Amino acid sequence: MATPDFIRELRTSIGHDLLWLPGVSAVVLDDEGRVLLNRRSDSGKWSLIGGIPEPGEQPAACAVREIQEETGVDAVVERVLVVQALKPVTYDNGDTCQYMDISLHCRAVGGEARVNDDESLDVGWFAVDALPELNEYALLRIKLALSEAPTWFDPTVAE
Repeated sequence: MATPDFIRELRTSIGHDLLWLPGVSAVVLDDEGRVLLNRRSDSGKWSLIGGIPEPGEQPAACAVREIQEETGVDAVVERVLVVQALKPVTYDNGDTCQYMDISLHCRAVGGEARVNDDESLDVGWFAVDALPELNEYALLRIKLALSEAPTWFDPTVAE
C-alpha cells in the first residue's frame, strides 16, 4: 500500500518508532461467490484489498475507494466482519506500525478486475476452494464473509 502523505509527515518527527494506525480490509465477493484478491507489489503475496483511511475518512468509504483504486472494481459495503488489533509489522525501511483493522464484507457491483495502480502485481477473482496462499487473517475474514456470523472480535480481555 502506498504510504499516505500524513504518515510520511509523522515519520519526520517520530522516525521508525511504532505508529498506531487505522486500517481497512475488504472481502469483496462477486455474484458467483468468488473472492477478489491482489498480489501486492511490496511483498509479492496475495492479499485482501485494503488500505489506510485518510484523516476523517469513514471506513466504508475507504474500502470502496481502495477497491476501486487497486483493482478497478466498483463495490458496496454490506457489513462489518471483524474489528481486530493486528500484530506490529516492521517494513523493509525500518518503519514499525500496528493496525486496528476494520474488515468489511463488500459486494462487487461493476468495473473490471485489473491491476489499476502500482500497489498490485496481479489482481483476480478466486473460487473459495481454489484460493492462493493467504495469511491467517485473510482466511478468517473470508470465512466470516461467507457465513452469517455476527461481527467478530477477540473476546479475551487483558487483566
